[in-house]
Amino acid sequence: MKNDVIALGELLIDFTQNGISQAGNWMMEANPGGAPCNVLAMLTKLGHKTAFLGQVGNDMFGKMLKDRVSAIGIDVSNLILSDEYNTTLAFVHTAPDGDRDFSFYRKTGADAFLKKESIKAEAFKNARIFHFGTLSMTNPVINEATEFALEKAKNAGLLISFDPNLRKPLWDSLEKAKERIWYGISVCNILKISEDELEFITGEKDIKKGISAIREKNKIPLITVTMGKHGSASSYLGKDGSELFLEAETFSNVKTIDTTGAGDTFCACILHEILKNGYEDFSMERMGAMLRFANAASSLITTRKGALCVMPDQAEILKLIEAD
Repeated sequence: MKNDVIALGELLIDFTQNGISQAGNWMMEANPGGAPCNVLAMLTKLGHKTAFLGQVGNDMFGKMLKDRVSAIGIDVSNLILSDEYNTTLAFVHTAPDGDRDFSFYRKTGADAFLKKESIKAEAFKNARIFHFGTLSMTNPVINEATEFALEKAKNAGLLISFDPNLRKPLWDSLEKAKERIWYGISVCNILKISEDELEFITGEKDIKKGISAIREKNKIPLITVTMGKHGSASSYLGKDGSELFLEAETFSNVKTIDTTGAGDTFCACILHEILKNGYEDFSMERMGAMLRFANAASSLITTRKGALCVMPDQAEILKLIEAD
């Protein structure tokens, strides 16, 4: 079966606070999550064929994740249930403005111990885009698997999409994290990065200066930057060396309760645009429509708890755009 996008990385449980019990204890809701699979969930909602490569524990959480991801329509034939490692858990503390902090339980998380021998070369046949992030490079085992998958994807002629999705507590060394982000940048064709991550690797607060710093090392054609409540930006480098740069405001007429998955939703919408209209011939008009659609979708996901199972559909996105 042909897949538009395949992704490798973490699939986990995001435990999100959802009220206080009568005894005064936090009540936690078990939301399926994991950035690469969130991206696939949004792409599937937009009508694309997707497949996930990864590993969860052969436990109650892993089995639930496999069932839920499969029910969405994502191909899980390359999802392994490990008898050796448990499913990774993340506890999400949400601030009043919807922003969040994570506490990870991943030292022996199954996703971090996916072996390269478990990745089948045929998974990359007939696909169009391979997507990954840095959580699949945090330890030697999964890092080797990621590099192996990238080699297979490149050999199969896939476009490479990279979103660092930096989670500092999961790294033994921030220098190592920075080095792995630069590695991801060096092999990708499509980069989605947050403004905080851009500053982390370049030292530049200014978006345009940060993008220029990346392009001094790697001439990535399409770079998009998410800026939270300030919207997003996109830069396209043409074959003639000319650059198109555009910033777009986000949608303020929504009630944000949880920002989990907003960046993943945005990233999926960028890939959706490329799958529909190709990877070349960007214009300011096309970039504007792309950012507006992605901003609307990522704004909508912040109005809901969780991400993977509650992605907005195209009708909802277009309705928000029309109402703005």
